Amino acid sequence: MEIEITDKLGALAHPNRLALFRLLMRRYPDAVPAGEIAAALAFKANTASAYLSVLKQAGLISQHRTGTSLMYTADLPGLRGMFDDLLSGCCQNRPGICSPASNEAMPVPTAGRPFNVLFICTGNSARSLLAEAILNQAGEGKFRAFSAGTRPSPGPRPEAAALLQAKGYDTAGLRAKDLQEFAGPEAPQMDFVFTVCDHAANEECPAWPGQPMSAHWGLADPVKSTGTDAERRLAFQQAYGLLRNRIKAFVALPFDTLDRLSLQHRVDDIGRVTISD
Repeated sequence: MEIEITDKLGALAHPNRLALFRLLMRRYPDAVPAGEIAAALAFKANTASAYLSVLKQAGLISQHRTGTSLMYTADLPGLRGMFDDLLSGCCQNRPGICSPASNEAMPVPTAGRPFNVLFICTGNSARSLLAEAILNQAGEGKFRAFSAGTRPSPGPRPEAAALLQAKGYDTAGLRAKDLQEFAGPEAPQMDFVFTVCDHAANEECPAWPGQPMSAHWGLADPVKSTGTDAERRLAFQQAYGLLRNRIKAFVALPFDTLDRLSLQHRVDDIGRVTISD
């Protein structure tokens, strides 16, 4: 049965269904369990299920099962189809009115014009601070890294600071920062925004000026590791290794040959790297 544009618009007209769809767009291309969606948006399980069913029937999300969990993903072809239907008749496709989104090449980062990159997690005490330190060193002046938390901790975790110091990083300026520090007019304009924890990725973020590229690079929180001191240190080491490998892949991207769409696919793929050293 063909899905009408009114079905898609009607599915998104409800504020809670729109919030759910926006969460899946923030997590794209990851698939998110139904239980995590309900918890993130404070919906009852049966309410979330009803919302998901409407969005699925409208062709805006897709569903598959992994083990005992139902997993949901935003359906980009369905969303693009809705936009195509909306725009194709509004102006007879006149390019001066309904011009397509720009897919021009990204500029190349240089020491004179480095890319600004923001890493976000909840507490800004471990993963995002590790990423900030790694990129500021690995970027060799062509990347300028920052980090922030949606609910920042009082300061860096001692284990994260000790690990960075042992590996020769300068930790003097590392501190936990509130995300709002980067939302004001005086804040540096970001080129990339990466979330490194699922919880932060599920939350609404400020509207960043300049439309920076974003991706989700989620990984397990070493702060929540249990066991002996050695096992906890290993969890921080593994988080460091995984972030380092992702960041090495990021700074090595051929920015001069990639358009924005291709670059988006590449940074999404980097978020799927699961090997640490």
